[in-house]
Amino acid sequence: MEAVTYEALGQARYGTTADPEPSEEDVVVRVRASGVCHTDIDILHGRYGNSTFPLVPGHEYTGEIVATGASVHRFAIGDHVVVDPNFHCGNCRPCQRGQTNLCEDLGAYGVTRNGGFAEFSAVDQKNVFGIGNLSFEVAALAEPVGCVLNGIGAVDTDKIENALIFGAGPIGLLMALALRTRGIDDITMVDLDEDRLALAQTFQLGAVAAGSSELEKYAGSVDMVVDATGVISVAQGLIDYTANGGNVLFFGVCPPGETIQVSPQEIFRRQLRLAGTHSLNHNIPEALETINAIGPDISRLISHRLPLTGITEFLGHGRPAGSLKVLAVTD
Repeated sequence: MEAVTYEALGQARYGTTADPEPSEEDVVVRVRASGVCHTDIDILHGRYGNSTFPLVPGHEYTGEIVATGASVHRFAIGDHVVVDPNFHCGNCRPCQRGQTNLCEDLGAYGVTRNGGFAEFSAVDQKNVFGIGNLSFEVAALAEPVGCVLNGIGAVDTDKIENALIFGAGPIGLLMALALRTRGIDDITMVDLDEDRLALAQTFQLGAVAAGSSELEKYAGSVDMVVDATGVISVAQGLIDYTANGGNVLFFGVCPPGETIQVSPQEIFRRQLRLAGTHSLNHNIPEALETINAIGPDISRLISHRLPLTGITEFLGHGRPAGSLKVLAVTD
């Protein structure tokens, strides 16, 4: 089959590889849409995952079931499904507490096992979910939406009236749209990119240029301040905008080993909540419900639809200006 493969650290190629060999519990998915995530680039360069290569990356994917193992009874050939990439041991303390995304032996399709940048993918039936009437392309957003929902779950949204999100890329915008489905309407996006801010405004979101004087008016006044950039200087300044009793959410993936300075006394005195979030926690069904609640406009976050042959350029050289969510798609 055709696939993108990480041959070794820093080496991605498009070519052919062996078809997947499904077990009795697997379904074989003909991949129809697979999203590019910054994590895919981190995996390629050894900043995430276990760097066991060769590997077919891609952990945000949907498709059509074309074969089923002998023990598969929940799905049939022809079903349209989305993949929950994560799998866990079930035995460690985080798993026993329901925090499977923090499993001590966490694995994932596209991270530690072959994933979705290929014609076909063999996936355990426990990790696939029907997408109903959603298109393959929109359903491919379920994994990042699941991550967003896991992040939102780390704070108390019942007490949040306004939010400030640094980073108006696809993940920041998904965060904003998901918060709106939770009844939070006063949401402002912060970014350097004027086009992304203009797009945010078409979703009836506030928009402020990063570094502008307009940002000063938000100092100490926001119930939920989110980093969706992974930029360490942005993460450093989040507390400056947080209201007393407010929440800081570190959602962007900052480089490993980087640190910020915070004042414990300020956190104590102002009763701030600092929260982190990692991946999704087997919440794809809730993500699909949220996508339906957001509505068809969510598809406007998809900026590029490419064949598999075009994906290695995005993985190896970064995304071009103006890109949002990039998908590998097949007919």
